[in-house]
Amino acid sequence: MPYKSVRRRDGQQWILDYMAKTAGMVQNFEDDKFELPGGVKNYKMISKLKGEEAAHKEAVARAAEEADFPESALEVYVKAAEAYRHAQHAIFEDDHPQKLKLHAGLIRCYDRIMALADYPVERIEVPFEGGEIQILLHLLPDRRKAPCVLYIPGMDQTKEFYPYVLQNDMLRRGMHACAMDGPGQGMSNIRKIRVTADNYERAASAVIDHLANRPEIDAEKIGVFGISMGSYWAPRTAAYDSRVAACAAGSANFADKNFIFDIASPRFKQIFMYMAGMSDEEAFDAMAMKMTLRGYEDRIKCPVLMAAGEFDPLTPVEDAFAFYEGLACPKEFWVLENEFHRVWGMKGLGGAGPESAGDRLAPRGPERKRARRP
Repeated sequence: MPYKSVRRRDGQQWILDYMAKTAGMVQNFEDDKFELPGGVKNYKMISKLKGEEAAHKEAVARAAEEADFPESALEVYVKAAEAYRHAQHAIFEDDHPQKLKLHAGLIRCYDRIMALADYPVERIEVPFEGGEIQILLHLLPDRRKAPCVLYIPGMDQTKEFYPYVLQNDMLRRGMHACAMDGPGQGMSNIRKIRVTADNYERAASAVIDHLANRPEIDAEKIGVFGISMGSYWAPRTAAYDSRVAACAAGSANFADKNFIFDIASPRFKQIFMYMAGMSDEEAFDAMAMKMTLRGYEDRIKCPVLMAAGEFDPLTPVEDAFAFYEGLACPKEFWVLENEFHRVWGMKGLGGAGPESAGDRLAPRGPERKRARRP
């Protein structure tokens, strides 16, 4: 069967293969790290080799659990889940048997993480526009009433990525945390719940409905925290839902989407068109033009914290400043000198990451102290 390109830049696949082999990355090439297994020679090998890595780690974790070493098991299950997450994401095809197998591995490992964690974690189905989206709710061990931060993942993440069970940044600050698989992400992707130009904020609002009705959560103190594409969805959620008490957004995606979809790595558009369930590039481009923060600035009433790398290729710093200057709410903007799109280990924050944004919503005094599970 003759090959037919779906997207204009599909002919650049050889470049993406070369970068996978030489840089160990398929995007965000400015990072000085080798993210892929050393044996990866082209993009198609990622899911196979990363899946093998995940299966090995899961076997080690299971052996540790069977030997009654729960702490070691938990640590390795976390690594296995992360490997499965990367492996399944590399495949952008509905109902692909390898993708379904790898995603099932992610869920299976996270089941064990939830069972072994030293605080309660709940997997919850939230009704949304005739279907259900899945969330993970991380609760303080004593389940006291406290603020909650809703984490909005980036387009390459799932709800299992953050917060970290082994060092939960929000629980350490005296808050509950929640992460969602919004339209196009994780379990929603498997269920063919597609992302559109404006349905993510409605999905996040549905999650806030659930959180606001939980007895453990202070409904007046629900914040949103988004990374990468989540840094676009978080302000959109704050503009849509007035219950959002604070908004933090980093690893910037504040600019028009031609930067991520037409200038940066071809991988971004390949994945996002799949998340949207679209194969017509012109129709997708028309949708992407509507994915903007322009005109939404005055709808955001809660305090906003923004963070952007000075040279982030997905958001020119001038565009980030334009959005910031349009905000009429209480606001703060961190421009990280000589940084790009990465999020963790930033020199300007003393080697820390965006988790320090949680300080803006965290309680003060004795309430801040993390409780221990009874």
